[in-house]
Amino acid sequence: MGFVERKRWLFLGLPWTFTKYTVTEDVLTIDEGLINTKENDCYMYKITDVELDVSLMERICGLGTIKCITGDKTHPVLLIKHIKHSKDVKNYILEESEKARIRRRTVNMQDIGGADLALDDMDDVDMS
Repeated sequence: MGFVERKRWLFLGLPWTFTKYTVTEDVLTIDEGLINTKENDCYMYKITDVELDVSLMERICGLGTIKCITGDKTHPVLLIKHIKHSKDVKNYILEESEKARIRRRTVNMQDIGGADLALDDMDDVDMS
């Protein structure tokens, strides 16, 4: 499965732009332009966080904008602007990026604090 969506105008949500977003289980691709084209790829395992922004005008037109925070050096933030089915696409990216990290064994664990003991507390810990 995957998604192919076009960037749309906020005016009635019409797809009269030359930007196409393709999301598969391995790669997110952004194709832009008509005469001069630009293609930008990002591997799914590099996407660390996904955010959905829906403005009032986007909500009226049934659109949304997805912000992907990546570990990519050239594009640390990827915007998938004004697309339909934005919530479904966001959830798909979130799930597939986690699966891709597990497949490539690049899962990061975050230290949220509280797990470390202060050096002063070490006197109370029995290490035997």
